[in-house]
Amino acid sequence: MKKSIETERLLLRELELSDAEGMFELDSNPNVHIFVGKKPVKHIDESRASIEYIQQQYKDFGIGRWAVILKETNEFLGWSGIKFITNEMNNHKDFYEIGYRFIEKYWGKGYATEAGKAFVNYAFNEMNVDALYASADEGNENSRKILEKLGMNYVNSFEFEGKSEVWYKVKNPNL
Repeated sequence: MKKSIETERLLLRELELSDAEGMFELDSNPNVHIFVGKKPVKHIDESRASIEYIQQQYKDFGIGRWAVILKETNEFLGWSGIKFITNEMNNHKDFYEIGYRFIEKYWGKGYATEAGKAFVNYAFNEMNVDALYASADEGNENSRKILEKLGMNYVNSFEFEGKSEVWYKVKNPNL
């Protein structure tokens, strides 16, 4: 597995325990959780545990969410990347999902799209996956726009954990 990817403005790398403060800033903000379960973390130890869980995914599946760092300032902006999903969602199991979450002050600056495009490229050209999937809260228009900018296509709406979600997919053009 590659240890980092650089884009014009961003460094994408595996999460480290030193990212815990940034993860806590991200995941303790209720606004960040409006469309992702409304369960902000309360203590930095939860952020450390989340990073350790993601680090285990690197070992188990060779991929997981990565830190998004602004190259110019070395600031932690949030996370993005590919996760291997083993539980069932929308009649799919054992698939690769692309996702992202950013600290609120970095919303609307194109970082999710920039990182997402790098991960789509990585998934198809380095990992050779058949397809990438994504889900979003049906009402999260901003996330849906980002998925479409990544070349993903709306497939259907579905219920997941009592919420209306939308399902997106993009196939590997190399296969």
